[in-house]
Parts: sequence; C-alpha cells; structure tokens
Amino acid sequence: MSWSGLHWSRSLRFRLLAVTVAGVAVAVVLAGVVLSGLFREHVQRQFEAALLQQLDQVTARLEFDAQGRPAIAAQALSDPRWLKPYSGLYWQVDAMAPDGHGRAGVLRSRSLWDTSLALQVDALTDGAVHVHEVAGPQGAPLLVLERSVRAEGAETARWRLIVAADLQATQAATARFTRVLALSLAALLVLLAAAAWAQVAVGLKPLRALQRGLLDVQQARATQLQGAFPVEVQPLVDDFNAVLGRNAEVVERARTQAGNLAHALKTPLTVLENAARASPPDDGGALAALVHDQVRVARRHIDWHLARSRLAASARLPGQRTALEPVVGGLVRVMNKVHAGRGLDIRVVLPDAPLFFAGEAQDLQEMLGNLLDNACKWAQSTVRLQAQALGGRQPQVVVSVEDDGPGIGAAQRAQAVERGVRLDETVPGTGLGLAIVQDLAAIYGGRLDLEPADLGGLRVVLALPAAREAV
Repeated sequence: MSWSGLHWSRSLRFRLLAVTVAGVAVAVVLAGVVLSGLFREHVQRQFEAALLQQLDQVTARLEFDAQGRPAIAAQALSDPRWLKPYSGLYWQVDAMAPDGHGRAGVLRSRSLWDTSLALQVDALTDGAVHVHEVAGPQGAPLLVLERSVRAEGAETARWRLIVAADLQATQAATARFTRVLALSLAALLVLLAAAAWAQVAVGLKPLRALQRGLLDVQQARATQLQGAFPVEVQPLVDDFNAVLGRNAEVVERARTQAGNLAHALKTPLTVLENAARASPPDDGGALAALVHDQVRVARRHIDWHLARSRLAASARLPGQRTALEPVVGGLVRVMNKVHAGRGLDIRVVLPDAPLFFAGEAQDLQEMLGNLLDNACKWAQSTVRLQAQALGGRQPQVVVSVEDDGPGIGAAQRAQAVERGVRLDETVPGTGLGLAIVQDLAAIYGGRLDLEPADLGGLRVVLALPAAREAV
C-alpha cells in the first residue's frame, strides 16, 4: 500500500479556499451592487426633493394679469443661478392647448438664455408632478419636474410649469462613490481571502499532521500514528492504529503457524531420510535412493510454499524497515565460512549513506542469501556485491550480485528463475534460489533481472522498495 495518495490534502486545501473565496467574492459583488444602487437611489431622491422645492418656489411666484397671461418676477426668486446663463438650474412656462399641444417657452429663466426646453406632450392633471430626464442646453443631462396650473377664473387656459436642473454633478458624485466603494470592497475581498486562507490552513493543519504520521509509518520511522490530534480526528487515528495492531497480530500468528508446520513436516521427513540411509541394501539401494529423492523433493516443496505463505502474510506491511549493511555483512561472513575451501574473494561496495529496505530483515536475508550463495557456487574466484539508492516517486534500493563464473546464455535466463529448474545438476542445490528471490521481490513490488556481468559471469540485479533513514 502506498501513502502517496495522501497529497490530496493539498488539492483539498485549494478547493476549500477556492470555494470560500468564490463565495466571498460573490457576496462582496452583490453587496457592492446593492450599496451602489441604494446610494444612487438616495441621491436621486434627494435631488428630486430639492428640485421640487424649486418648483414650489417658482409656482408661488407665478402670477396672471387681467387677460390671464402668466408672469414671474425673476428678482423674486432667491437662487442666483436662475439669472446666470447655462448655470444648470432652469425654469420655463409653456402654454398648453386643449388638444395637448401648445407653445413652448412662453416664459423662461435667464439661465436658459436663448434656448428653451423641449419636452414631449404629457397628459398632466392639475397639481400632479411628473419627472423626466431630458437633454438640455449644450447637451447636458437634466432632471425635469413639471406640473400643470390654471389662472383663476380661466377654465380652459392651462399652463405647464417646468423646473430643470443639471444631473452632471450628481452623476459625478455617484460615480466617485462607486469607485471608492469598488476599491474598498476590493480591499475587503483581499482581507477576507487572506482570512479564508488562514482559516483553511488552520482547519487542515491536523490533516497535514496526519499525513506526516502516515509517512512515518510508511518509511518505518514509526509502527503506529503518533502525535496529538483534535477530537474530530482522534477517532480515525485510534481506528487506524487498531487496524495496524490487528495486522501485526495476524502476521505473528501466520509466522508462528508457518514455523509449526515446518517443524511438523520436516521432522517425519528427517526420520524417513535417516531410515532410508540406514536400511540394508537388500535391493541394491534402490528403495533408499527413491525415498531419499522423494524426501528431498518434499522438502523443496515445503520450503517453497512455507516461504510464500510467510511472505504473503508479512510483506508490504507499513512500518517495516531494515538496514542493508548489517544484513550484507552477516551474509558475507556466512558465505566465507561455507565456501572457505574455495578461496573466493567476496567484494562488497556500498555507498557512504546508509540504505534501508522497506521490508522485513528475514526476507532481505533470504533474497540476498540466495543470490550470494548462487554466485559463490558458480564463481571461479570473485563475487562482487554492489548497492545504490534510486530516488523518485517510489525510491528503490538496487543490489547487484555478479560472479566470474561461466554465466548463463540469453536463452536460458528466463528458464533460470523457474521453480525447481537446475541448469547444471553437478552443482548442489534445489533449483529454488532465484525463483524464491523473484517471488519475494515481486510481492514487495520489486524486480529481478539477469544480465551479463563485467567479471565474465552472471549479474543478478535486485530492485526493492527503499525506506528513508529515521529522523
């Protein structure tokens, strides 16, 4: 099992941050639109209210002569803008015919100078005030308030009284408010995004601690998850540690049962083999030879299946870690004793940095022991073992064992790793060494390659998963 998938926490952080920032951005934009609209509406109402006061003032100053003609004394109006040409504040009186048409600009303020306000025909009821937006002098946008009035005693003559004011100052104020609001909300968005990032980072911190704990288990720096976790995460940690504990118990039981089975089977086989050797040669030794061969075959199969069952129970469990150098050193000492009579030169080349195998020491001993023993059997004078570390997403320890023996041809290399195959019956062995190594390496996710050696014989390259050095 690989824990590399736990890097999902990083993408989860960004997904949570993106969702949070997107929600905040939408809220800020909606708030900006609402606030800008409310401010614009408020300014518009205030402007209309002020202009309505001007309309009321003009209406109060409107008088009619004996013939019913209107007149307004400009000096009676308090605002000096009525007298300044194109000041932005205007009034005008239009005559309205019964059919709705009439004559525009019968009276107008001096501020209109030589122009008049052109309004569409509007069905006004007496006293009602209508609001419009039109283009005024020099193309300036104007807000217009109008009402219909009559002279006393004149039932048919109607007059339209108009007051208009320039909207440019109001629009500019609204635009400035909108810009300031946009800048303020942008700054607020940045602050809220930073707060969201901090919240997500703090919220996911326990998951990063959990990830580090899992990596420690994977790299054999710990056998269980360790550390202080929040109450929301602690139940998961407890359950995971319980699973690791149960797996360790299962492995221990499997190892014990495998050992018991080995003793239970090997003891009767040993008795049979001894009996065959001690039996009288009544039939020329044929029966003893047959029993001896069959016992050897039975032992070979027992060793094979026990090794596979033991490995299947224990391989690739988290928390396993074995240093390479002590195992190699012990095996070299054993090989020097076993093959002492041949005077072999067993050379070991290891890097300065320690190498660690992500597995059990017993499995590493069995694999390297088979490779070294096989190389010593075939070597003429020299056996060389080298090791190096390969980095990457899945780091590996690569061990090569080569000899200066006769080697194996390319056509026979695939056959050499088959179970029970012996290429030379003159060399003692069961034919299981390379096959067991290949099966062990495959279960750990490694590989076994056979290739020509620089020494002239066979080089066996074993690649296994690596564990990092404890910190």
